[in-house]
Amino acid sequence: MKIGKGTELGKFAIWTAALILGAALGTLGSARLDDFFNFVASAYTRLFQFIAVPTIALAVTTTLAALGAKRSTGKLFLHTIVYTLLTTLAAALVGLGLYLLIRPGNLPADIIAESAGATSHYVPETFYGHVLAVIPNNMVHPFLAGNVLSILLVAAAAGFGIATMKDTPEKAALLKGVNGLQELLFTMIKGLVWALPLGIVAFSAQLAAQVKTGLDIGSLGKYLAVVLAGNLVQFFVVLPLFLVVRGINPLRVIRAMSPAVMMALFTKSSAATLPVTVNSAETRLGAKPEVARFVCPICCTINMNGCAAFILVTSLFVMQNGGAALTLPTMLLWVLIACVSAIGNAGVPMGCYFLTLSLMAGQGMPIGILGVILPVYAVIDMIETAENVWSDSCVCAMVDGDLS
Repeated sequence: MKIGKGTELGKFAIWTAALILGAALGTLGSARLDDFFNFVASAYTRLFQFIAVPTIALAVTTTLAALGAKRSTGKLFLHTIVYTLLTTLAAALVGLGLYLLIRPGNLPADIIAESAGATSHYVPETFYGHVLAVIPNNMVHPFLAGNVLSILLVAAAAGFGIATMKDTPEKAALLKGVNGLQELLFTMIKGLVWALPLGIVAFSAQLAAQVKTGLDIGSLGKYLAVVLAGNLVQFFVVLPLFLVVRGINPLRVIRAMSPAVMMALFTKSSAATLPVTVNSAETRLGAKPEVARFVCPICCTINMNGCAAFILVTSLFVMQNGGAALTLPTMLLWVLIACVSAIGNAGVPMGCYFLTLSLMAGQGMPIGILGVILPVYAVIDMIETAENVWSDSCVCAMVDGDLS
């Protein structure tokens, strides 16, 4: 799908206008308007939950199933996967380190209690409790209980199972059906994204009303500082270090791949940027065509550095506000969860946001906090996508160097 820069800039302008409009309306102090915006925010959150869980599950399944067809490429595939895992893990660890360093505080208790969509499921507070809560004891219960981590585990098992099946008409039919269902859900998500300005107005109005009544935004500011600083550290420090260790000049790579990185910043879509990424890798970076045309599409699907950091930091922030005990083993477990979730987050618009919301809903956390984050998510999404494409470029450069 080709997305023009002008169209995306227009969308960003509309979203910014929605943010400003919502903030202005939220300061009016109208009880009727506040009730209406609370209703819209709650409805939008419910729709997110409804569509996100099956979409993310199918994305994990189809991603892992598709990787099975790549095994014949041997060394090229192995190097791509290794670098993808290392950079994604590094991004999550950077996010964890900054979270522990900056230590965002909790939002006021009354705001958390009133969060739209907050639930009351039991949340295990020990490392073993978290692990056991993920392991399903039957195929149906995870879906009925809304346990997203269990659903992701089932989806991953199904994906690996399909990947290892022999190529038969039955496998082809199964893949066709799964991919068709995924396309249907993607179409439904486009409808939610189309209506996003209304959601931004509602959530922005909620936030403005809360600030007017005394909401301390210091903790929210620290959370945003962790997310943005994590992306910048990964972009300007960690990924260049990967290149330096492999004997590659980071400045040469960023100059060559700058068209793709800049397009990703404005389109907020790694998939839409893919043609520019491949072309830049071949014609500007000088990567071998067989490497660029193989590595870039795979990385576009599974190499989500920015998403891993966002999922981890946002999950920790929401769980902390929900009263969960964030012990070091628990946080390290969520580093793993964030990495696996990011790798499976293939081709879903606003996928990081959808997935984090689903994970927190499955844990019984006050997911309305994500509504407070939504008005500024457009900016976060721009930076994350640029980081994702920059990471794809670095992986392509490293794999090309290894195989030269």
